[in-house]
Amino acid sequence: MRVRTAMAISLAIVLFPATFFVAQEHTAVPAERQLAIEVEVPAPVAEVWKAFSTREGLGTWLAPDTTVDLRPGGDWLVHFPGGSTGGGTIVSFVPEKEIVLAALAPDRFPHVRSERTHAVFTFEAHGDRTMVRLTQTGWKTGEEWDRAYEYLMVGNAQLMSTLHHRFAFGPIDWNKTAGSVAGEKKQESGR
Repeated sequence: MRVRTAMAISLAIVLFPATFFVAQEHTAVPAERQLAIEVEVPAPVAEVWKAFSTREGLGTWLAPDTTVDLRPGGDWLVHFPGGSTGGGTIVSFVPEKEIVLAALAPDRFPHVRSERTHAVFTFEAHGDRTMVRLTQTGWKTGEEWDRAYEYLMVGNAQLMSTLHHRFAFGPIDWNKTAGSVAGEKKQESGR
């Protein structure tokens, strides 16, 4: 499982080149482990904050259907086809500095999803660039928690890489992206 995870992270780094760092931190007490990922985004902090803290901004890189209610207790969500959501509930925020979420795990991890983890996104200005860090804590013990951790290690690295890509190459054209996916599926079914 760890080899497959490491290969997936390596593939994400190759496919989505960015300056980012993924760290796993395990302490003597498994409940204290954390997932830490950082990426340097080629844009000023004000632009990165807008892309992260508004519905319009999330729509340029994360997904075409999102909700952002920027207040403690508000939603920071992606709406997937079929009715599932990802993201979480905003616990707190400091404009252009930090967003803290009670994070939702994917539906395939129902216990972890209901318990939630604690995701802290920080934004640090580096001149005309921004260092974005995700630190995710609150991991408990058990097989489902371990599988969710491994899954989100890869998924959150892709999330951060997509954020970098948005500023390096421009906003995602969801109509074009949906069209290319539909075209690929049509080609696959025709074979």
